[in-house]
Amino acid sequence: MDTWATSSLTPQIAGGWEVDPDLFERVFPMDLRPQGQDIIRTWLFSTVVRSHLEFDSLPWKNAAISGWILDPDRKKMSKSKGNVVTPMGLLEEHGSDAVRYWAASARLGTDAAFEVGQMKIGRRLAIKILNASKFALSFGADPEAGEGASHAIVLDPAHVTETLDRAMLAGLADVVARATEALEAYDHTRALEITETFFWTFCDDYLELVKDRAYGAGAAASDVPAETLSARVALAIALDTLLRLFAPFVPFATEEVWSWWRASEGSIHRAPWPTPDVARSAAQGADPAVLAAAGHALAALRKIKSEAKVSMRTPILAATVAVPAAALPGVEAALVDVRNGGRVTGTLDLAEATEGQGDAAVQGGIVVVSSELGEPEQRRKG
Repeated sequence: MDTWATSSLTPQIAGGWEVDPDLFERVFPMDLRPQGQDIIRTWLFSTVVRSHLEFDSLPWKNAAISGWILDPDRKKMSKSKGNVVTPMGLLEEHGSDAVRYWAASARLGTDAAFEVGQMKIGRRLAIKILNASKFALSFGADPEAGEGASHAIVLDPAHVTETLDRAMLAGLADVVARATEALEAYDHTRALEITETFFWTFCDDYLELVKDRAYGAGAAASDVPAETLSARVALAIALDTLLRLFAPFVPFATEEVWSWWRASEGSIHRAPWPTPDVARSAAQGADPAVLAAAGHALAALRKIKSEAKVSMRTPILAATVAVPAAALPGVEAALVDVRNGGRVTGTLDLAEATEGQGDAAVQGGIVVVSSELGEPEQRRKG
């Protein structure tokens, strides 16, 4: 008896062939067959032959061929070889999101190495999503929402008025478009890479730059200045979008954050996939390079503190920063946020970098050419 006799009919059986004609009419041929590379000549071939003979059609539109999982010696993991690793211990140690992140990092058609280090990166990402979300969700109050609505989250792109906020959302709109294109091409790994790269820039640069402005010096909900509201709404729009982008890859952390503010709408996994429209509307044609330039400038200011081995909260009394001509407009547009993020309390002068001044591969070629640090922040005694 051919062992593939029944399994070669899986599309027909799953679709209710000869049992549920209406369902079968709607789902056959199917969209996708996921399977391993080692059963192409058996399962895939047999299924195609049966479908061709019965219906004169292919059983699906696409086949996603996965690779093998390789052990540390780069040999295929299999029960017969005794080199498999059961998942329960990994799930308990690193969490389900971390293990799924590792799996999602494996491209279709290629083998994937078993790497605990990749799971640790996934766990770090999940924790960062939780922490960044807590920060973003502590803002967003709508001054027009009335009494008792100080924690209402605003997603109206019309409130985003500051250049840096618009630049961030312009970059996010591009990320949504590129990640969507990758998923539609069944390149889930590329979609994750695109989203994750932007997310770390969002955390390392944008959050640090916008933090002081978002706090708004403790302004009451009824007295929030436009620049503060702009930061808060940009944070909320970015979070709403990023959670949806990450949901297929980090399902539990994103569901947890979603429940903090969107529980009435159900699970994030039933929410629509994001489109670039909202972020693009808020961006108003802004240049994403503004965020990159401002982030490089902030990194340059922080570098002088690291080299002096002082706290990042140490004030800078004066500084002159050399900026490449191409990046100069971006830094100027976000200068207030750069000052606040770098804790510059005195003068901050920008100068166009001369030839050979700065390395484009390091902080975009932005360098601090002179500076004066204030007194380091005193550590509090426990």
